[in-house]
Amino acid sequence: MDTKFSVAIHVLILISESPQLLSSEQMAGSVGTNSSYIRKILSLLKRGKIIDGHQGISGYKLTTIPERINLLQIYISIMEKSKVHLLDIHQNPNDRCVVGNYIKSVLFEIFTNAEKAFADMLAGKTLADCINTMRNKINNDAQPNTI
Repeated sequence: MDTKFSVAIHVLILISESPQLLSSEQMAGSVGTNSSYIRKILSLLKRGKIIDGHQGISGYKLTTIPERINLLQIYISIMEKSKVHLLDIHQNPNDRCVVGNYIKSVLFEIFTNAEKAFADMLAGKTLADCINTMRNKINNDAQPNTI
């Protein structure tokens, strides 16, 4: 399973919430990976116009506020696709077999509906939603345990 999407959200939250500009090395330390992988993710986010950074200057910034960046934009930028594509149908079913003859049409509708539902869910969530959920979890963990 590809983890680029979750890493992208991780680094975007870091970029959004850090009071100073962060290097790819600092982000890699938080993600638990190497800085070259982070630079690849940052390059995809930059190409998707989600972040901005300049050569020779360490650090990145969001191109807009987190409330205006939805998770579908991030997903499409990171996965380098023009739309959500999660599921593939095998290429060469035997059309002389009754199952083989109809499997593509049966699965196409199911897979298309699943991908649409996934895209709609991502479009309805923003980077700000992720940040707010994280803040709530941090605040809940900071509360003293009482009986």
